[in-house]
Amino acid sequence: MKKHEEYMSEAVKAALRGMQNNEGGPFGCIIVKDGEIIGRGNNKVTSTNDPTAHAEVTAIRDACKNLESFQLEGCIIYTSCEPCPMCLGAIYWARPDKVFYGSNQQDAADIGFDDEFIYKEIPLPYEERSIPFEQIGRDIALEPFQKWSDKEDKIEY
Repeated sequence: MKKHEEYMSEAVKAALRGMQNNEGGPFGCIIVKDGEIIGRGNNKVTSTNDPTAHAEVTAIRDACKNLESFQLEGCIIYTSCEPCPMCLGAIYWARPDKVFYGSNQQDAADIGFDDEFIYKEIPLPYEERSIPFEQIGRDIALEPFQKWSDKEDKIEY
């Protein structure tokens, strides 16, 4: 079984490869299960015009496709940089066993990838956020939730 540093090296290689191919920013990620790499990803935001195509998200999509599962139980994520708030959310939804990261938030901020503003937005009242949030149509929006509660053949997650 490979050592953690070897897996991190694979995540870093994914970051470098993606960068060299002009796919996106300098971020890479791999996902390991039972000693095997089952998912790979690198940042593809600019090449796909997809703001959600961060390294962790692309690796989670790849691993879940390969596992034919929407969960990553029994898996370990190795990511070249500490995850941003979006990727953190994706990781929690995927439920891996552990995450190892290389560089940190400050290292990313130092080269222009600063997500501190998102952390500052989260606790603000909706009307004070830089992108205002306003609730409308709650009564009609609850219909899918009510139907989900009654659905007998749903797959829980």
